Amino acid sequence: MGMTHSMHTHTCGELRRDQIGQEVTLTGWVWHRRDHGGLIFVDLRDREGVTQISFDPEHSGGEAFHIAETIRPEWPLKVTGVVRERPEGMNNPKLATGDIEVLIDHIEVLNTSKTPPFQIEDHMDTAEDVRLRYRYLDIRRPHMMSNLKLRSDFTFAIRDALHNRAFMEVETPALFKSTPEGARDFLVPSRTQPGHFYALPQSPQLLKQLLMVGGVERYYQVAKCFRDEDLRADRQPEFTQVDIEMSFVDQNDVMSELEDVLASAFAKVGVDMPTPLRRLSYWDAMDTYGTDKPDTRYDMKLHEVTSIFTDSKFKLFAGAASTEGQYVKALNAKGAGTWPRAQIDKLADVAAGFGAKGLAWIAFREDGSINSPIVKFFSDEEMAALREEMDVVPGDLVMFAVADRLTADTILGGMRCHMADALDVPREGHDFLWVVDFPLFHWDDDTKRYEAEHQPFTLPTETDVEKIKADPLAAGSATYDFVMDGYEAGGGGMRIHNAQMQLEMLELMGFTEEDARDKFGFLMDALEYGAPPMGGFALGLDRVCMLLAGEDSIREVMAFPKTSSGSDLMSDAPGEVTSKQLKEVGLRLL
Repeated sequence: MGMTHSMHTHTCGELRRDQIGQEVTLTGWVWHRRDHGGLIFVDLRDREGVTQISFDPEHSGGEAFHIAETIRPEWPLKVTGVVRERPEGMNNPKLATGDIEVLIDHIEVLNTSKTPPFQIEDHMDTAEDVRLRYRYLDIRRPHMMSNLKLRSDFTFAIRDALHNRAFMEVETPALFKSTPEGARDFLVPSRTQPGHFYALPQSPQLLKQLLMVGGVERYYQVAKCFRDEDLRADRQPEFTQVDIEMSFVDQNDVMSELEDVLASAFAKVGVDMPTPLRRLSYWDAMDTYGTDKPDTRYDMKLHEVTSIFTDSKFKLFAGAASTEGQYVKALNAKGAGTWPRAQIDKLADVAAGFGAKGLAWIAFREDGSINSPIVKFFSDEEMAALREEMDVVPGDLVMFAVADRLTADTILGGMRCHMADALDVPREGHDFLWVVDFPLFHWDDDTKRYEAEHQPFTLPTETDVEKIKADPLAAGSATYDFVMDGYEAGGGGMRIHNAQMQLEMLELMGFTEEDARDKFGFLMDALEYGAPPMGGFALGLDRVCMLLAGEDSIREVMAFPKTSSGSDLMSDAPGEVTSKQLKEVGLRLL
């Protein structure tokens, strides 16, 4: 291991047959203690593993044995003894140290422990709030420890890969200016300038662009980011991204550099990422999988079937077929056609969650019969064409969405994921790809204005610059998202490096020139001093580590996460502060 310690000679994960006969000293926590009429066995645990230690009343005058009779779970110990082979038939093939045990001559109790509020075991169904309240105990579980180790290894591997490719690590401030980047800022009042506030950065985006103006050329940072947004299951108010930016580059330069870095980092944690990665355009991803972050480890693709129903007697489909911009799209969930009617009917509620007004469906029963509320309206030709297009066999369930392109894609994309889970569709290994060419803008019904699809500093597709004024929604952008296992694991794009173009983009999004100067003046000024072409990327470190660890929540790969309401149960944050503290920063509570 290359670690020298005065307190122990080996870790609890290290001893093998080669050490039989050696005297060793171990430190760790009492995990399990078993009294076998006259002999006591203890599993001693540290972060590297577990070693069985044994106490014999006949050995060394029984002194160690008498102390061992008093020890309890989670007491930290220091023990010295001789490594020996476990008796015939007593070895444990599940443990790396399973062939040996240490017969103890000397034991020192380093501290005692109260009975923990839950057992320090891997497969336990302790409520998550209890685990979070006593997180320092939860981290002792081997599984939790291995998640933190995986995160540490992967983060180091990324740093190493970037460092070896001449990227410079530059730290950017955590106290910065409040800038509208999409989410709500956390605000920090200034004591020295009453009535003025810092904001915690949602990302180092603007600062890394300034580093490119400054000539850093290749920058990275493992950066904490802060967003005060309503937390969904997988959001945290603070999270970590590996932030990267390059200058004097085009989009292919950035993407191929990132592929090298990622492939190298994944390899260090035992995951193969074959390069070059597949590239799917945004609309290809939406039209085929119904999402801009598709999991392509299973098939279940969306099909457009509008043209089959041009002259249909089914008014809903025929109406869409004769209306510009309306589509009939279909999805085949193989195996769900055998579900009972009541179970299929419940899918309408699921689809409503993705924006559907209802859910038309056809169940092809295994006996060859067809069950469906709409099939009576279809001609034999329509059914034959549908069967062929959707590759129908008995046992299939075909579902339809009728809407504009984006809505129809989104509804069936949601149903695709739902059905894959409901049918336990296997997803083997990891799936990596790029989704590229996102639209530059989307229309936001709440704010009644154009919002940036990625962020306001994104470079439009060169050929689309002319389109922007006439039809903002038709313009594409020089963007690329890194998709892993059906999650957006990272995203990036080329940046605007022309001050005039940046101002025009902000104006399109409803900023006046005065607003733009007020919020982004320092960036606009910097762009006027010879800003180079630049592009970058941010990798969601928590999310990637979650996928590597096979977890369902990023909380499982963070040492001290918050709950979904943003509370830290262990320290009771956020907490109240004294009126003196408030007065110092010129604030009063309403």
